[in-house]
Amino acid sequence: MSYVTHLESAIDGTRLDHRTVETTHADRPLWVRYDLERIAHEVDRDELLHRDQSMWRYQELSPVEDPASIVSLGERMSPLIRCERLGQELGLNQLWIKDESQLPTGSFKSRGLAMAVTRARELGISRLVIPTAGNAGGAMAAYAARAGLEAWVFMPSDTPAVNQAEAAHYGARAYLVDGLINDCAALIRTGNAAMGWFDVSTLKEPYRIEGKKTMGLELAEQSSWRLPGAILYPTGGGTGLIGMWKAFGELATIGWLESADLPRMYACQAEGCAPIVTAYERGERFATSFPNPTTVASGLRVPAAIGDFMILDAVRESGGAAAAASDQNLLEWAARAGALEGIAVCPETGACLAVAHDLVADGQLDPDEPVVVFNTGAAQKYLEAIAVDLPEISQPVDWSALADRQG
Repeated sequence: MSYVTHLESAIDGTRLDHRTVETTHADRPLWVRYDLERIAHEVDRDELLHRDQSMWRYQELSPVEDPASIVSLGERMSPLIRCERLGQELGLNQLWIKDESQLPTGSFKSRGLAMAVTRARELGISRLVIPTAGNAGGAMAAYAARAGLEAWVFMPSDTPAVNQAEAAHYGARAYLVDGLINDCAALIRTGNAAMGWFDVSTLKEPYRIEGKKTMGLELAEQSSWRLPGAILYPTGGGTGLIGMWKAFGELATIGWLESADLPRMYACQAEGCAPIVTAYERGERFATSFPNPTTVASGLRVPAAIGDFMILDAVRESGGAAAAASDQNLLEWAARAGALEGIAVCPETGACLAVAHDLVADGQLDPDEPVVVFNTGAAQKYLEAIAVDLPEISQPVDWSALADRQG
């Protein structure tokens, strides 16, 4: 049973039919709206105990109309891992990482694209397109292949090699573009009329938010329905941060949370591409395109986000902030997290850890409050960023000397 009532423009509240193919309104994103009053009266939270441990368990807060149409590669609930040693380094006594790298395509993009492809198939769409600078292209290609849909992927020519290869590996028609992700999007717009694509790029359709929203639903359930004090989230297009804030509002409305306290949301970016941080610091609701964006964290290299106002609204409503880290610091913290906790932390999440360090120093994070950082992708997908020069060893080995040097 679907509890969806309609789609709603995020910019002006215009109401649209959820059973027709809709993308944006006034060139801005759409919300999926639910009959939350009915859910509150008809659904018992404890029913979740009897459901499969996957992102699809929250069916009442999902836009999917027929469970048989779900396009899945086995999206299990991602683990919430206590990180004591890394927390000590940061000055946090209750640090947790929600590790999205364990999803089927190695990143949190599995959630949004699984939902978007599922709804595309339900709506009778057969040809998908996406501009991407990283993991989204591979995820879309994988789920499109699973659904038997045609996939087109356009990437900047300096997109990480793994992301280039996986899009093609999953059968997508993949192309490199001389430019940035927004240049790829502009190229797609020139072909829309002739190609008849359905654009599943960030916030250009309403369903990726609903897939990413499940991160917040899972976090609430894994935390016994008491949310942490703060969440730090790597923010390029910002779909996950927007989706989680939507999830928390819906959970509060249907009465599933044990506390009225919602987390402060921190949007974390790289100094070389920080349009949200710039707008936040200026007190603006809309961000301007960031000039000459450059960062080793490819997922953060989004110079202009269509959902900028939605990100900034969530950050401000929650009492959080937007902050950035240098490439040097984000790489150092990503490596430190791997060495201390054995978690394959991506460069984007390294930005969150670097920001967390600064927030603790500034007194914005309480050392004793629960803090959750989202690891949005596997480090192995960023070979260019994590490459190291290993020392060679010759035989025979003087083990005593080697042990002394290591000590």
